Amino acid sequence: MNKKEVMEIKRRFKKEGCTFTRMCGCYVDAEKNKVVNFGQTFLNLEEEEFFKYLEIAKKVLSGNIGNNLLTLDIPLEEERAGGRQQFLMGLRESRLKNDELTERFYDMVIDSYDYAGNYLILLFHDAYDVMTKTTDNNRLDESEEVYEYLLCAICPVSLSKPGLGYRADENRIGPRIRDWVVGVPDTGFLFPAFNDRTTDIHSLLFYTRDTKEPHSEFMESGLGCGARRTATEQKNLFSHIVKHALGNDGESSEEALFELQQKMSDYIEEQEVFVDEETGVILEGEELSRLIADTRISDDAASSIKEAYDRSFNDQLPEVAHLIDTKSLEEGTRIREQQLLRQQVEELKEQVAKHTAPDEEDGFDDGIKTYDVILHVKPEKVPQIKSQTIDGRKCLVIPLDDNEHAAVNGVNTTV
Repeated sequence: MNKKEVMEIKRRFKKEGCTFTRMCGCYVDAEKNKVVNFGQTFLNLEEEEFFKYLEIAKKVLSGNIGNNLLTLDIPLEEERAGGRQQFLMGLRESRLKNDELTERFYDMVIDSYDYAGNYLILLFHDAYDVMTKTTDNNRLDESEEVYEYLLCAICPVSLSKPGLGYRADENRIGPRIRDWVVGVPDTGFLFPAFNDRTTDIHSLLFYTRDTKEPHSEFMESGLGCGARRTATEQKNLFSHIVKHALGNDGESSEEALFELQQKMSDYIEEQEVFVDEETGVILEGEELSRLIADTRISDDAASSIKEAYDRSFNDQLPEVAHLIDTKSLEEGTRIREQQLLRQQVEELKEQVAKHTAPDEEDGFDDGIKTYDVILHVKPEKVPQIKSQTIDGRKCLVIPLDDNEHAAVNGVNTTV
């Protein structure tokens, strides 16, 4: 599913647009016991409950595509009789009114979801009349199909923090009563997927709040799909592969990784004009080798990176953008610019020192006229000097704060 398709479903989760037919749930304790089950018509909920549950449903469709939201393909064997897809199809067709099927679903989650604390399993059923859209995205008042789906949210339930509060029964300030509070969803899914604005029973949309450590065990054992890495996992794995290949020299490996990521960033700019926006720029192993060849990484390290990359990503080639640490790249670029500026300033100082000699009165030898402009600034101002082209002419720019003053040839100047 792409961003537009996710937003089309999510936009319906409002008071005036919501058409959830039914909601059911099961509260599970830390020992994996079912504490309470419930089910009811969603639109009959009290207003406060209605909006709380609606916020939970919205969270399952939030975050970034490819990181928080992953499209998982359902294997062919799970589409046969007795498979996970067939079970979910039956649960959907029951509209959550079959208690035996919902109990089986809760058991499936409990057996496959690895979580140490208490949690709440929620299931929503909805039927959406998909309106026909023209090629220019204008909506027509006729239904193209009915997209019927299930939305599941698994929410941690934790004990509220201890504190003081007003005890109305005793008319005093005392210990606040602690209770169990339902948090935002940790994991969830949408079945079937809404691909190309139509029902796709061969895939589902998986949600994870934690992109570093998603519940891959639930993807595989619970939903019967192959586990898929988030963009965060792909980035961390690639960074580990490069650093491991470069050895234990931390500074050197960071520099090499920064240089490679610069090449990868440039590659995205080159290729994105040829690639569909939703697909992204995919990094083939051979293309990675070409990018590495343009860096200072040794041939042995390059070969090690290529082999580890092919082995680790052979089941699913990642987008180049997913492998780039944007913050580190920006920080590295900033450090490089500062280093270059300091180098330019040092070279400028050496040139000034070579052609001038200090005078007892004004600090310069008036007898030497090699330079038209000679600077004499406080040491702390030196890193702030930069070269800039203004109106086609090369200029030296020295920033001045409001409380700073300048003198030109010994004469005070107002800037």
